[in-house]
Amino acid sequence: MNSYNHYQTLKVSKEANQEEIRQAYRRLVKCFHPDTLKDTANHESIININAAYEVLKDPKTRRSYDHQIHGISTEKRDKRTAAAQKQYQKTRKKNQNSDFLLQKWLDEVYAPVNQLLNRIIEPLEKEIEELSGDPFDDLLMETFCNYIEISRHYLLEAKYIFTSLPNPAKFAYVAADIYYCINQISDGIEELETFTLNYDDSYIHTGIELFRIARRLQANAQTAIDY
Repeated sequence: MNSYNHYQTLKVSKEANQEEIRQAYRRLVKCFHPDTLKDTANHESIININAAYEVLKDPKTRRSYDHQIHGISTEKRDKRTAAAQKQYQKTRKKNQNSDFLLQKWLDEVYAPVNQLLNRIIEPLEKEIEELSGDPFDDLLMETFCNYIEISRHYLLEAKYIFTSLPNPAKFAYVAADIYYCINQISDGIEELETFTLNYDDSYIHTGIELFRIARRLQANAQTAIDY
């Protein structure tokens, strides 16, 4: 079935005059007629060319046809516009939902988890400095053990919040950094607690290094969000 309009079939513009239409018709007939050039002969093309010329050769039937295809074009344009608007609204709603979920995750997961992790990481340097005055002092050691216990509580709360909502795909790398940050802090706390049991400084140093890695992961996550 020919999907072209008559102007396209005759390879002329809609503004072509009657003489141009007649010349185009004669040229195409010569190309496709089996009595002229058999290599390009095409029965269906001849039918379409004749049908187009029958309509466009007469100014009256041509005007009627022009009104018809103008109506069809308008209808198609209206349908395309409606479809485009529908797609736009769908995409807009999807983006709005996506933005809402992103902000919800930032507000209800990322921000509170980050605050809890800061409460663990930030006091470490001061706690170790105070303990270094005399690790064998019972009061200093008790204070340090209290810090470890409180840190465990903060970490447990951070883990619970972190798993309370699925992370948005856009922030997959951010969530991964926070996940590994939590793991590093967990391991670091274990190292610090082991030191309180055997007074081996290597556990303190390992704990500090694990917290340093956690801080870097935390910074990476924030950079990704800001970007």
